[in-house]
Amino acid sequence: MSRATDHPHIVSDANGEPVILETRVTVRAVVELWRIGVRPEEIPDHLPQIGLAQVFDALSYYADHHEHTLFPQVPRSYRFSQVLNLAAD
Repeated sequence: MSRATDHPHIVSDANGEPVILETRVTVRAVVELWRIGVRPEEIPDHLPQIGLAQVFDALSYYADHHEHTLFPQVPRSYRFSQVLNLAAD
């Protein structure tokens, strides 16, 4: 069961985790790719189940809610492959 948010491409899953609508890709996965230096335009290359509008909506959602505990800081020492594994969770 998902719950709508104030962002058109973002819903909250049963655990309250914000995810991209009709996917299992979390906002957290998008944000962490961006935080390690992946440009927003390149994120769909790494997460092909989402498009650019969804990426920007995820980043916008993060900007509006980043103080929430749903967005723990991923250490800069994480390797890119570890961040991609976040998307699979």
